[in-house]
Amino acid sequence: MSYRNLLIEDQGAVRRITINRPDKLNALNHETIGELHDAFARAEAAPGVRAIVLTGAGPKAFVAGADIAEMNGLSPVQARDFSRHGQRLMSRIEELGKPVVAMVNGFALGGGMELAMACHLRIASDAAKLGQPEVNLGLIPGFGGTQRLLRLAGRGPALELCLLGQPIDAGRALAMNLVTRVVPAAELETETMKIAMQLAAAAPQAMTAMIGAIVLAGEAPLSTALDYESQAFAVTFSTDDMKEGTGAFLERRKPEFIGR
Repeated sequence: MSYRNLLIEDQGAVRRITINRPDKLNALNHETIGELHDAFARAEAAPGVRAIVLTGAGPKAFVAGADIAEMNGLSPVQARDFSRHGQRLMSRIEELGKPVVAMVNGFALGGGMELAMACHLRIASDAAKLGQPEVNLGLIPGFGGTQRLLRLAGRGPALELCLLGQPIDAGRALAMNLVTRVVPAAELETETMKIAMQLAAAAPQAMTAMIGAIVLAGEAPLSTALDYESQAFAVTFSTDDMKEGTGAFLERRKPEFIGR
């Protein structure tokens, strides 16, 4: 499948999705969000894809925000629909049964930060800048930014980033728990792909179960979440990969997971 605004590349069991609008700093317009919906649906359905890397084209930006030129002409009703369109994408990524790694290679602002926060891991260049600057446009985040910021960083940092609208560097984002790791810009691709390859080599059912237990059950009351965990734990015992993993441990060899 070819897209106007995305590049798709498979490296072994890792699918790399690149937002390819460098002249617009990879800004998210309605069309690009729709293409991302389709690309992630296809990645989830592809049995040979076990992990996904999401990044932006060019040296300047992961995603510099939503497309302001497109937003400028929206009515309130159209703005609500655009917000929900973006929110559905972020939820699709967050709830995907395969690990998604954001490779944050530059600016991740507004919708770009919201997109990164929806990914399961975020590896940032030491030159990256992250923020929710919507207040400077007379707006608020509309793709889930207020809620994921609150859950990842807490109320104080969420209020600071949203109310002041000032970007922060990658080091401060790491301290706020908004990125997973910070690496030198020259090593970003190598380190991100190394992590993605590690994820792709793991047992897929266990990965899916863990994402569900943390992302979905983690929003439930503790008793419900613990029940979810025990049920998911039990299901992994029905898989060939569990037998392979435990057998390899006892035999002191590296496991080879086949996804069953």
